[in-house]
Amino acid sequence: MAAEGGGKEANEIKTQFSTREGVYKLLPNSEYSRPNRVPFNSQGSNPVKVSFVNVNDQSGNGERICFNVGRELYFYIYKGVKKAADLSKPIDKRIYKGTLPTCHDSNALTATAESVSLLVGFSAGQVQLIDPIKKETSKLLMKTLIDKSAVTCLKWIPGSENLFLVSHSSGCLYLYNVEHTCGTTSPHYQLLKQGESYAVHTGKSKSARNPLLRWTVSEGAVNEFAFSPDGKFLACAGQDGFLRVFCFDSAELHGTMKSYFGGLLCVCWSPDGRYIVTGGEDDLVTVWSFSDSRVIARGRGHKSWVSVVSFDHCITSVQDCDAEFSGSDEDFQLQFNGNRERANSAQSRISKRNSTDGRSVTYRFGSVGQDTQMCLWDLTEDILFPLTRTRTQTNVTNAETTTLGANGNNSANSPLPRSNSLPQSSGNSPIAHKPQSIVDSALIATGVSKFATLALHEARKEKEHKRNHSISYISNKSSDKLNQLIGSRGGKSDGCKTLGTMQCPRMEEIPLLEPLICKKISHERLTVLIFLEDCLVTACQEGFVCTWARPGKLGLLSSQNPTNSPSGTVV
Repeated sequence: MAAEGGGKEANEIKTQFSTREGVYKLLPNSEYSRPNRVPFNSQGSNPVKVSFVNVNDQSGNGERICFNVGRELYFYIYKGVKKAADLSKPIDKRIYKGTLPTCHDSNALTATAESVSLLVGFSAGQVQLIDPIKKETSKLLMKTLIDKSAVTCLKWIPGSENLFLVSHSSGCLYLYNVEHTCGTTSPHYQLLKQGESYAVHTGKSKSARNPLLRWTVSEGAVNEFAFSPDGKFLACAGQDGFLRVFCFDSAELHGTMKSYFGGLLCVCWSPDGRYIVTGGEDDLVTVWSFSDSRVIARGRGHKSWVSVVSFDHCITSVQDCDAEFSGSDEDFQLQFNGNRERANSAQSRISKRNSTDGRSVTYRFGSVGQDTQMCLWDLTEDILFPLTRTRTQTNVTNAETTTLGANGNNSANSPLPRSNSLPQSSGNSPIAHKPQSIVDSALIATGVSKFATLALHEARKEKEHKRNHSISYISNKSSDKLNQLIGSRGGKSDGCKTLGTMQCPRMEEIPLLEPLICKKISHERLTVLIFLEDCLVTACQEGFVCTWARPGKLGLLSSQNPTNSPSGTVV
């Protein structure tokens, strides 16, 4: 946060920052961009995206980086923290006319030092398969445009050399096989499976033709999708504000989640597939439990829309925890059913484990947003397993406190404690004894206002923030107007009715996370955050792709290029 005396510190671009594991440092000589390094005029253009692929090059430089800037697409050898970037020698460079690249993905299974299968999606709906190493003629994967809306995300199916999935701003996803052809006319579909707010169709053609399947899963754009680590489940973040998680092979809906407000823009899975994190237009990051199909925490720290969320597999630590917590869901349910003895036994068992072997469950994930800030978050046991401290203490005693609650001395439905860094809701709230309908309306208004992240001292940014219609802008509206806006965003799904349910709990009903660090690292909005073994990579809409060395990983690069060590102050 900025100081009251002018906010100079908050507006300063950080070149290094400190966390519990050490200092991360920006490496200026490892910055990738267009060869002339001139900032890109990003007005009205598609977001800059970055993708990596490892080609198992024996020289030690196996990573390849691809990024798009405006109409241009670049493919380089990525040298990370080992050597400075040489922008004069791209492996491949392409400039497109009439349409702009929006996203791309390389097939890690087939990638070699001699050949890479790179998929590229475009703003007019086209999908191309190119080989940037062989520089072969681009293969257009459709003779007739299947969907004329912009491609928002595309990825190879995990474990497949031929299948890939493409999402569009129309709300549809299409499954393709690179070995199949597309017809010369628009495809005809027949219904294969249908469920709540989604449908899956297959082509009517007797011969195998692309697309193999069409999924309709959102009332607005599908902004991003992600496969679970085992490739069995698909998570889709929609502009209608819903996260939908499917079993990919059976096309069965596993669970849903609703944003607090606005659309969801990004989604990612934890390395073990237990949790999903989303971000979007409510300025929040939301953590969703896959096994329980419920929101378990929200994080506030950004001042505008969250563009990217990503787990750091190098910091995440979950060893030897599966067996210990495998019964937590059962114990949690028994605890609600009044089995106090079993619940207390579970609490004692877990507490004993924590005190004897000293191991803990910690997930690290990061987020970047249109506020030009990067946040790092730690998701720890006190949030993941509240049975040990929170729910056992507040709910197991329900039988004893029910009679007291009638006298106003206690409450059987006391709210869950907040994160340690945030104030806890009090039973003495002015709305505590009002009718439920009034309480619901008041909580919608006060909840949004309380946790809006636009600071007063940053009033100069407010006009730009208002144009984005983010949660901070909406908080200034009356509760009636807010209800109308939430209702209109909900559309046919009637999203406003999900507030207060497991799909979208109120702010006071779940823990609130605060970021481990929250730093301004760019002049332009951030569009990329990728965690690698020795560094993390960010990119902004100006077209600059930056490398941040992990603690202790500077080594060779700093010795070869002494000027790479930034002079900024550790913060």
